[in-house]
Amino acid sequence: MEKERDNIKVGVLLFVMILGCFLSTLNQTLLNVALPNLMDVFHVSATTAQWLSTGFMLVNGVLIPITAFLMKRFTTRQLFLSSMIFLLVGSLICAMSSNFEVLLVGRMVQAAGTGIITPLMMSVILMIIPTEKRGSVMGLIGFAVIFAPAIAPTLSGFIIEYVSWRWLFIGIVPFTIIVILLALKNLVNVSETVKAKLDVFSVVLSTIGFGFVLFGFSAAGKKGWDSPVVICSLIIGVLFTFIFCLRQIKSKDPLLNLSVFKYKIFSLTSIINVLVTMMMYADMILLPIYLQTGRGYTAFEAGLLLLPGAVINALLSPYTGKLYDKLGPKPLFITGLLFIIPAMWAVTDLSDSTSYFYLLIRTICLRIGLSCITMPLNTAGLNALPRHLGTHGSAVNNTVRQIAGAIGTAVVVTVFTSQTAHHATEIAKENVGLSPQQIASHSSIMGSSDSYMFMTILAVAAILLTLFMPKKLALKNEIEKSVEQVRAAKSPSN
Repeated sequence: MEKERDNIKVGVLLFVMILGCFLSTLNQTLLNVALPNLMDVFHVSATTAQWLSTGFMLVNGVLIPITAFLMKRFTTRQLFLSSMIFLLVGSLICAMSSNFEVLLVGRMVQAAGTGIITPLMMSVILMIIPTEKRGSVMGLIGFAVIFAPAIAPTLSGFIIEYVSWRWLFIGIVPFTIIVILLALKNLVNVSETVKAKLDVFSVVLSTIGFGFVLFGFSAAGKKGWDSPVVICSLIIGVLFTFIFCLRQIKSKDPLLNLSVFKYKIFSLTSIINVLVTMMMYADMILLPIYLQTGRGYTAFEAGLLLLPGAVINALLSPYTGKLYDKLGPKPLFITGLLFIIPAMWAVTDLSDSTSYFYLLIRTICLRIGLSCITMPLNTAGLNALPRHLGTHGSAVNNTVRQIAGAIGTAVVVTVFTSQTAHHATEIAKENVGLSPQQIASHSSIMGSSDSYMFMTILAVAAILLTLFMPKKLALKNEIEKSVEQVRAAKSPSN
């Protein structure tokens, strides 16, 4: 193992892992534009169809805490290959699915692969890249990872429009096989393995806790917040999640080491991460629904609107990584949110005459803001931790992000569904002569506007929290203080 670590070719290692992460991220966002089409194909509602996204993220959220254990027990090579095999098998299941339930199962299998690879890559970076260069490296990774969502909507729209939705999954298969072959030839191990024991009870607690919380939020859109099913689901979910957290705090070898939250900067970046992730995932779901259901645009046209902003986001990522190394996180976070807040506010009054070009410029502004936040946010949180907590910090960070994305998507779709139903009733009363199709279109547009108002509030909350972030010098001092505390704890005199 030591010999293998000494001969690490950092460029080759990162190239192979980024390719795998690119495919996983592409697959994660590929269905956003396709949801309206899949709703028609399988005759399901928006709240049911969005489980293709929220269910995917839930499996990620459940699996990511386990990756800290998996990275102790298995090698980098074994975990990476396993994640790619899950992606391959899941894609084949989805491509051959004959009903919505089988498609959802395939998505869950795909998610198992994504849940492993993201924290694995972050942990590898912490092991082989020095602190002062992580911003730049994370920026390069951000370019590759963000480029997947950049092309996903347009690619998805083209496939839906001119081929068949099944090719969304068939097309992934050959590329996944290529990555597997490259990994077999070039991927080496960067960590030692130990015979760790899996805390099965904690896995059960986290699965039940996260699952019921997410189900409660998702069901609220169809059943209402006063439904006994929704209330009971949320109570059970919160209770099991609370018990899970207590168990992790008291455990000597926790599944998810929550002691990372003792570090102020990590805690603060995690909260901001929750808000930003909720907005990012919700927008990727909501905008295509508005364009296709409310305005009658095709899936391809919806995808084209999202493309320029996402490409700019990807191209800016390496530069924001370098700026992070020079300026620290606070200036980037504030700059990013000063783009995001107006971008969210700009679509709180949508109508059936809102121009395509207006939405295009708005989406570009949103993506410029996100490029200043997403990768620097992860870097700031992980850099604030001592090295021995790096793997756990990565697992916690990704768990928080995936659960936030899943809940954010569920909440926004819930707001959209409930407000659309409310507006439909009001419009039907006031405009008796309108056809059901006209009522559905108008109510969908108004429901989208209400949902964006909710996301604007989240953006304002995020910038208020950002004001508490220390400047670069203070951040560096806190990191050095953390390192000194670890050294003091390990010294023989103690």
